[in-house]
Amino acid sequence: MSWNVCVVGAGKIGQMIATLLRGSPNYSVTVADHDLKALGEIAKLGVATKQIDAKDADGLAQGLTGFDAVISAAPFFLTPTIAKAAKDAGAHYFDLTEDVAATNAVRALADDSETAFMPQCGLAPGFVGISGASLAAEFDEIDSLHMRVGALPLYPTNALKYNLTWSTDGLINEYCNPCDAIVNAKLVKTAPLEDYEVLGHDGVEYECFNTSGGLGTLPETLDGQARAVSYRSIRYPGHCDILKLLLKDLGLENRRDLLKEIFESALPRTDQDVVLVYCTAKGQIDGELREKSLINKSFARTINGQVWSAIQVTTAAGVLGVVDLMRTGALPASGFVRQEQVKLSDFLNTEFGQLYRAGDVTQQNKAA
Repeated sequence: MSWNVCVVGAGKIGQMIATLLRGSPNYSVTVADHDLKALGEIAKLGVATKQIDAKDADGLAQGLTGFDAVISAAPFFLTPTIAKAAKDAGAHYFDLTEDVAATNAVRALADDSETAFMPQCGLAPGFVGISGASLAAEFDEIDSLHMRVGALPLYPTNALKYNLTWSTDGLINEYCNPCDAIVNAKLVKTAPLEDYEVLGHDGVEYECFNTSGGLGTLPETLDGQARAVSYRSIRYPGHCDILKLLLKDLGLENRRDLLKEIFESALPRTDQDVVLVYCTAKGQIDGELREKSLINKSFARTINGQVWSAIQVTTAAGVLGVVDLMRTGALPASGFVRQEQVKLSDFLNTEFGQLYRAGDVTQQNKAA
């Protein structure tokens, strides 16, 4: 069965989602935004467009009528409005938000819905939650699960060793908001930028530390099962110290508007990036303490003659993989749907999830 999909948001991720949907025989796609210039760029891709102001709840609901599914690729603060409009229009709803409050608003809308609401799709949250749940399911008893994700410049040059590759608002949320975790078998909130660790992969050294939003609902799902569950962002060494200077010492955690201005004026964007997913689980298998890791490393690539960044590809593939599973009946068609309800093998076999296979999803096993 073919689906008619509306993507709300004509930014970099919206463009990638639209391009992938346009190339599939199973979908027709329209991109909606209030920005005519951004819609013009979408039209160059051969994709249908519709001018809608996402802040106009009534107009948005009317504009979404007739679509099977709505994907929000808009800023997180528009999430509740877009989700409500999708419900009013009778469409399934998906988004990419890492914002906890926005997700809670979506969950509330899903309570009595005849259509499905699946927020926090994409990379992290999204693919990393699917991967983490898959790892945890391989254990008879799960002790710890630690998920780490980095969207990084391939060629770092500045002191932060970082370039903007996605939403600046989302990045600042990650650095400033409390982080969900399981610590000593209890659901807790931990501080961002803490629980620092160093890891290496392919001869490159990285650092990682707590950031907000990446776990999605996984801590709730593993509550009562795991002793420790965490999410950390991967960066090149030195990044965390500079962040603490900016956020703590200079007080910019209380001036997010100024921090956004600084980041967007001083840090250039790049399409030459790498996305690293590094998940590790430990627990009992057949009475033996075991450890397993899942690693995925994705790079920018050319699709339909155009270069797309790794963060665009992995984020778009993350949401479209679960959209495809719902279209084919592999996921519940009503109510709130969690990422961890998705089987990793099913996801990777979708036409969009296969894009992660180019990143070489590998698993490593060892006795702990």
